[in-house]
Amino acid sequence: FRASDLLKKVFPDIQYVVPSYVPEGCTILAGRPKLGKSWLCLDIAIAVASGGDCMGNVRCQQGGVLYLALEDNERRLKSRLNRLMFSGQAPPKGLQMATDWPRADAGGIEAIADWIAQNSDAKLVIVDVFAMFRSVRRQIETQYDADYAAIKGLQRLAGKTGVAIIVVHHTRKGTGSDSGDPFEKISGTLGLSGGADTAIVLDRDQNGTTLYGRGRDIEEFERAVVFDKTLCQWTVQGDACDVRRTDQRSAILDALNDADNEMSPTEIADAAQMPCPNVRQLLVSMVKAGEVLKIRRGRYVHPSRTGLTKGLNPAHIDHNDHGSRG
Repeated sequence: FRASDLLKKVFPDIQYVVPSYVPEGCTILAGRPKLGKSWLCLDIAIAVASGGDCMGNVRCQQGGVLYLALEDNERRLKSRLNRLMFSGQAPPKGLQMATDWPRADAGGIEAIADWIAQNSDAKLVIVDVFAMFRSVRRQIETQYDADYAAIKGLQRLAGKTGVAIIVVHHTRKGTGSDSGDPFEKISGTLGLSGGADTAIVLDRDQNGTTLYGRGRDIEEFERAVVFDKTLCQWTVQGDACDVRRTDQRSAILDALNDADNEMSPTEIADAAQMPCPNVRQLLVSMVKAGEVLKIRRGRYVHPSRTGLTKGLNPAHIDHNDHGSRG
């Protein structure tokens, strides 16, 4: 086709099954084992099948859902459904489930295509987990080629039908890459993430749990999330940088409020269990905002601890920190 003809075409907007997070196409959702990926996926499945909310208050468009729980049995699925649904809530009729399914090279992709064809309202397919569905690697294939081929069949099916397919996968052991890119933690070669339309990583570190997203058709996101053990649901708290900054400010204020004397940045960092450079950087803005008092060079107190500032000349109290030295 000619470029001029292509520019004249009008395409519909990308459709999301989970607004801002999961668009149509093939999405890899990766995370460490036992971190809660299946709880997140089942919450999404119920929300889409019922036209309800997931991840706290993300409203989903209603449609048919096929959930392939390939590591579970019916007893465990029933228990999880009962915990996720409100008391007395009727199970969504649009949610269909299976604990056994043929692998990709044994008719698995064709079976998913048949399900989509038989359900005119089909919106979402979840494959949990990918290792139980993917084709067995052939000896003549490189690992990259095998990974790419393993995901590409699902990606083509999703693109052809306009249905979203979420593939649950694991992240590699260890701390990941030297670059700190969370997407490089996805187990396997780059063929997996390269073959998918979207990659989402659920990752936990000393700052908390973060949901990272990157794809061809979505705006990259980095959201702080928290798991409610009572409801067994993940909730989005907000942009990770904003939430972490708020958490770190609270930790600094708690450390200062509990102190018997004024503190240095190093002492605050030890008490708050934070990296010292982060503390120094935040103290500058917190002093300017009046959240922290700098009583002399390199010494800080909580603004409510007025007893620690007695005897000081008010002129010596710096309400506008102009640097991070000390």
